[in-house]
Amino acid sequence: MNENTSNSLAVALFSEILTNEQLIRNSLSRVLPKGMEISHFSVLNHLARAGHERSPAQLAKSFHVTRGAMTNTLSKLEWAGYIHIRPDWDDARRKKIAISQAGRQARETALAAITPIFTDMVAELGEDKVRATLPVLRELRIKLEEG
Repeated sequence: MNENTSNSLAVALFSEILTNEQLIRNSLSRVLPKGMEISHFSVLNHLARAGHERSPAQLAKSFHVTRGAMTNTLSKLEWAGYIHIRPDWDDARRKKIAISQAGRQARETALAAITPIFTDMVAELGEDKVRATLPVLRELRIKLEEG
């Protein structure tokens, strides 16, 4: 493959990924419960799946955002009653975040709204195509996280 073809392929790949991301965000924003943003759902989903408390710094690292951005999201989630924030008993300067029962219910409501979008899309594309695509996307994510 020559350099021009390689460059064109790279540009096409990232253009598709960026366009898909924007379209996915638009689709999700339309069906999420009133007042819930994608970042809110993502944090609630992460906390529910993790099954244990996380620090704001750990969450910021997991989502590849600044601590300030994560603090802003956590403040909104706390205000909505979706999370509990407590001092770290080992280091009072730090905090620990846990999902609340209201947060679990909000996550379930959001999941119920967004799941049909993705299941329909997977059904239309075909499970085999989606399974074949996942390893490439996963490897790309890992390379981006490393670099």
